[in-house]
Amino acid sequence: PRWKPTAFEGIVEMEEYKPGDIVEIETDDGLAYVQVTHAHPSYPPVVKFLNGPYQKRPDNVASLFSGKEEESIAMVPLAGVLKKLNLPHSKIGEAEIPYGERKFPMFRMPVRGKQGEIIYWWFWDGQGLSYSSELDEAQKKMPLREVMASDRFLQKICEGAR
Repeated sequence: PRWKPTAFEGIVEMEEYKPGDIVEIETDDGLAYVQVTHAHPSYPPVVKFLNGPYQKRPDNVASLFSGKEEESIAMVPLAGVLKKLNLPHSKIGEAEIPYGERKFPMFRMPVRGKQGEIIYWWFWDGQGLSYSSELDEAQKKMPLREVMASDRFLQKICEGAR
């Protein structure tokens, strides 16, 4: 078998996560869980925040998935954020991305005028852009196209993505 060292001359490699990976994160509030759902060559991975936190690992990690599309997702440089926050964590398994969630998610982004007002919205599907001057109810539920900062990530996992 091939062996891949995790350290070379004192430099530790950053973990790399792929779609399907489930990561358990120890917080002051208990155990939190995220799942990597999508990868993009130019952006950090898309991460789904699973229900929690929990005092102990559930017997069936798959039970954490509600299967609802409105679960919270964001683009998160996961390995870097976990390192910066110095939170104990580990990949605890993999789970198939539900069929209805395999397409790269649509993100929204406000385009603002000189006074800070929103002039229109861009929608990005990982490849192209479209736009609208008004948001419908479904578009209001889309995640923002932004890279989540570490402090917001910590807040999100501690609140259980609710």
